[in-house]
Amino acid sequence: MPTPLKTSTQTTNLEINLKHHGGKLGVTGSCHELSIKHNGNNHGILIDCGLFQGRDAKDKNGNERKLDIEFPIAHLKALILTHTHIDHIGRLPWLLAKGFKQPIYCTPATAELVPLMLDDGLKLQLGLNKGQRERVLALIRKQIKPIPYNQWHRIPLTSSSASRSSSPLKTRFSSLYLRFQPAGHILGSAYVEIKLPNNEVIVFSGDLGPSKTPLLPDPTPPKRADLLVIESTYGNKIHDSVETRATRLQQIIERSLEDGGAIIIPAFSVGRTQELLFDIEHLIHHKKIDSKIPIILDSPLANKVTKQYRRFKKLWSKEATTKLNNHRHPLNFEQCIVIESHKEHMKIVNRLKSTAEPCIIVAASGMCAGGRVMNYLEALLPDKRTDIILAGYQAHGTLGRDLQNQEHQVWIDNQPINVNAQIHTMSGYSAHADQSDLIKFVEGIEEGRKEIVVVHGEREAREALCAALT
Repeated sequence: MPTPLKTSTQTTNLEINLKHHGGKLGVTGSCHELSIKHNGNNHGILIDCGLFQGRDAKDKNGNERKLDIEFPIAHLKALILTHTHIDHIGRLPWLLAKGFKQPIYCTPATAELVPLMLDDGLKLQLGLNKGQRERVLALIRKQIKPIPYNQWHRIPLTSSSASRSSSPLKTRFSSLYLRFQPAGHILGSAYVEIKLPNNEVIVFSGDLGPSKTPLLPDPTPPKRADLLVIESTYGNKIHDSVETRATRLQQIIERSLEDGGAIIIPAFSVGRTQELLFDIEHLIHHKKIDSKIPIILDSPLANKVTKQYRRFKKLWSKEATTKLNNHRHPLNFEQCIVIESHKEHMKIVNRLKSTAEPCIIVAASGMCAGGRVMNYLEALLPDKRTDIILAGYQAHGTLGRDLQNQEHQVWIDNQPINVNAQIHTMSGYSAHADQSDLIKFVEGIEEGRKEIVVVHGEREAREALCAALT
């Protein structure tokens, strides 16, 4: 059940409620509703509509949670997407299936990535063929309304005819205003500012990126926030620095080359994969690792997403743009081998299982909860020469979390697999802000009440961030 949170406002007869349909007490399934009641009229704006994953995907009885949209949608006027990770957009097809026909607002880069990300899910989760998937995606594309960063956009809450016929008091609240600002999390990611008629601003952080990453610029805090809904994924952690992560990656690669064997990096197709390729290109360019080692990008989706990163180069950081100007290609370098077909994928898996030759494999999914990385893990986890680099958050209930916990045996396709591989965790590659970044974001807000709602984190992380902010 969503928990309402009432906020005071000076607007006459205006009541604001914040309801959570997912992502309040965990790190997946993000779905928040801004509910507005004014003169007896009820309006709602939905922020994200994500898929539940890992432990969040089960109910209190341990059964698989239904993906059906179980909350009312008739009063909703819009869906706002902060970014395209599946735990923020994965229930979108189910929302449309329930009859949602309102605009879907997001940044232009997010608009390009949404169909790519959902196509995979429609195939794997629903078993839809190409024609069926395209019909669903065509409907989504039709409803998407891209809005560039840093531009206020009006969201009408009443029809034009209703506005003309209503009294001055009622027309006073006929619209909200929306603005996207760069969040630094992944390509196209944004935090959301929603302005009320009395100029109070409600901010939804979405997922904020860490500071000083080389590919995307750091998020800049909003000037005003009367109510801030902020994530807390790493509310109790401090990440390794960018300099430290590159050094650690180099050390792991060097040690693995001495032993032989493969380095497997489970990575999200959007965000983590591109950060890893960026750093690997840097190490090769500066001759810090053997330039002859094959870099295998085994994820058709990640390859498509990487092409979008190259297309939206204007959103890159100054450091990344400088490399392009120096005729370097940090996401498209010579040593990177892209694997497309499943047949080619299985051929490489079987070859590495028999030869244990050194290589670096980047494959989805990031939490080892499906995708091509599962075949590599099943084949190579028993080999002590294998290195696994967990470069992002591993949710409870996922294979990635079991590996991170140094389990000696895991289960893949209902088969026990002995774990003899070396397991490494590198927090420096997280696409999420750590505690210091989150506090810095809040401290940068200059105006407003700064009432804060902490979401999107495990209990320990939420409590630690609340304590630090207090």
